[in-house]
Amino acid sequence: MSKKNRRPLSLAALTVIELTPPQMVQCAADAGYDFVGLRLLPATDQEVRYDFIGDTPLKRETLACLKDTGVRVLDAEILRLKPDTDVTTYLPMLETAAELGARYVLVAGNDPDETRTADNLAKLCALAAPLGLTLSIEPMPWTDTRDITQAARILKAAAKSNVGLLIDPIHFDRADSSIDELRAMPREYFRYLQFCDAPAERPKDLETLLQQARCERLMPGHGGLDLAAILRALPDDLPVSIEVPMENWARTAKATERAQKLREATLAVLDTTYGPN
Repeated sequence: MSKKNRRPLSLAALTVIELTPPQMVQCAADAGYDFVGLRLLPATDQEVRYDFIGDTPLKRETLACLKDTGVRVLDAEILRLKPDTDVTTYLPMLETAAELGARYVLVAGNDPDETRTADNLAKLCALAAPLGLTLSIEPMPWTDTRDITQAARILKAAAKSNVGLLIDPIHFDRADSSIDELRAMPREYFRYLQFCDAPAERPKDLETLLQQARCERLMPGHGGLDLAAILRALPDDLPVSIEVPMENWARTAKATERAQKLREATLAVLDTTYGPN
């Protein structure tokens, strides 16, 4: 493996969503990851909501596991900017993310008003800055911030230094975004990226789109997405968060086994993209 592509790797929460946060940290350590992503707030009403706010047993256990393993937290999830969002209600989550050592906090745009989204993102950045956190807005084709074009407009309007644009290959492809457009964007927009693969054929309905994205992605290099083109369009030193939920595989393979194989597959794609040392 070349030195150039030995960038930091993080195990995203969605990849091993069946685990508790301390178990995720231990899984990341056992599978050879540098970082872990933690979901402090659920993405859907069906997910477990963990008690992290304040001096809770779960937070103490997670902090102890981070210290024991040496794994660090890359990002924390997930904040949603909606029409009625009061960003100050997210301060306890931001404080918890900072206490856990997170670098980034993932944000989804669920407001059709771009101006309001940018205003709320700017307010959120102001809350996060003293905590040493950078907000990363992730365009997803079923949200109101559906593609990189919209996300870039929102970033520019927010006009804050601690904000970034998070690329996930499946969302990038399903939104029909352009490699040329990605390549032309300011390099400082990008702080880390998510990584996965998916079938080349795009879903024809929302239900299938959501099912693939949330439950059944493919191992990097085992699908039809042009991962090499996405990698080459981005800075070559970005940390990589491996986000590959595969519910069917999870029924027969333990989390650590899956995490190890996904790490190996990701490194193979990086090797193929950048070549040997």
